[in-house]
Amino acid sequence: MRRAHDAARPDGLTGLSAAAWVAFAALVLAPLAAVVFLAVSRPQLAVLAEPEVLEAGVNSFTSATLSALLAVAAGTALAILIERSDLPGRRALRLFALSPLLVPPFVGAIAWLGIAGPASPLNLWWRGITGQPLWSVYGGDGVVILLAIHSCPVALLVVSAALRRVPADLEQAARIAGAGPLRALATVTLPLLRPAMLSSFMLIAVGNLADFGIPSIIGLPERFTTLATLVYRYLQSGTVDDPLAVVATIGTVLLAIAALALVLDTLIGRGGWELDASSSPPTLLPLGAGRLPVAAIAWAAVLTTTLLPLLALLGQTLLRAPGLPYTPENLTLDNLGRALSSPNTVAGAGNSMMLAALAAVLCGVIGLAVGVLATRTRLAGRRGLLAVSTLPQAIPGLVIAVAWLVLAPRIGLFNTPWIILCAYVTSFVALVVQSVIAPLSATPASAEEAARVSGAGRLRALIDISCRMALPAAVSGAVVVAVTAVRELTLSVLLLSPGSQTLGVVIFNLQQAGAFNAASALSLVVAVLGLAVLGLATRRAA
Repeated sequence: MRRAHDAARPDGLTGLSAAAWVAFAALVLAPLAAVVFLAVSRPQLAVLAEPEVLEAGVNSFTSATLSALLAVAAGTALAILIERSDLPGRRALRLFALSPLLVPPFVGAIAWLGIAGPASPLNLWWRGITGQPLWSVYGGDGVVILLAIHSCPVALLVVSAALRRVPADLEQAARIAGAGPLRALATVTLPLLRPAMLSSFMLIAVGNLADFGIPSIIGLPERFTTLATLVYRYLQSGTVDDPLAVVATIGTVLLAIAALALVLDTLIGRGGWELDASSSPPTLLPLGAGRLPVAAIAWAAVLTTTLLPLLALLGQTLLRAPGLPYTPENLTLDNLGRALSSPNTVAGAGNSMMLAALAAVLCGVIGLAVGVLATRTRLAGRRGLLAVSTLPQAIPGLVIAVAWLVLAPRIGLFNTPWIILCAYVTSFVALVVQSVIAPLSATPASAEEAARVSGAGRLRALIDISCRMALPAAVSGAVVVAVTAVRELTLSVLLLSPGSQTLGVVIFNLQQAGAFNAASALSLVVAVLGLAVLGLATRRAA
């Protein structure tokens, strides 16, 4: 009776919920409504039928679909080897396989130019023998492969999490019934992983659909245009009438596709099996005589896609000019010194650190509040609040950037760095919300009930108990937001204003201006710092 009376009585908790709704109305609903309203009020549907738009759309959907398929296939294979086989060095292999998460995709693109670019040592050597390059990373095939490489860790994480929840009893029952290890894996484990594989496929495909860095660096030299690079050209060159309305129309189409993918993902989740991992440990798949060969192939593939690009960046950083042979007289540290001491680099690093820190604080506070409200209260609308907070994860960054471009002039943020900050918070707050929800959902409410019995109000009990319990998770999520914001390019390059360029934009501009060695030097610094964060996080977790 008392609980029902408390729920109906207005208090600080109701005010906190209202404040959270206001924040997400301003950060998520208003920008999306603005881009849809502009697309409807000033429709540019004829532009969608233009040959260059159709070509960019086909290229975007083709590259997103193929890269997602490759990423899910590779990620599932790695997840099975790491979680369900006796592969030697599984833990270290997992660490290396996840490292592309902390290397920005555009940095990976620059690194792969040193491996398979026209002036790379491999292609120069092969051209000297045959007169033709072995393989150039430029073009549509390079875009697909690099998108798959940088998306594979996402599939690995999603499928690994699902694989840990597959009861080992089912596999053991199949083994007892006479099925061999591979037969049990194919007939029991893989069918149970289909929802996770489909979910990761849609998540990766939506993300790759609007990626800007890899298509701009790898695709544009071979005239492989995607929707993201086409929107950037429209906004920068003004080659179309009413460019903002045009990109709003394109963004609305992408938003509709993202919404459809979100609905499908929800339906797949409801139609899947809800399984709990059994207490018995899983029986590892014995690789037998193929243990060492499989390990060699897996390690070679992972190191080729993780360590080799870093070595390529180092090589490009040390060379005086691209294409020179690696001789002592051609090696220098001047590129690194000039890149780090450049005024543009200093300004870009300062802007990135400021925006990333502010985004981390804002996302941490908002995400903590939403996570606590969604999991520890029975307030009306808490599920809607949770859905709105996680919605941006299913929306391409291109749409979020266009949405803020449409909304910013109406609220006085146009041509200021704060528009980038708003877009960061919109895109990344879900990272903190999900970090907070996980530990709170698994924690009983007995401590809060004890605080209520002692006389604390609902808000006081949540602050003293729930918020304190979730604070470490919120801080971890905020750190992830900061690292993600520092390495981000799509939002920053589309929302760029005078004096607000970020470190990613500085690297991108150096690459576009032909300063390949300086771009490689800065990219190497960003990649090493990202991997250092991964190493520290892993060490603390251990």
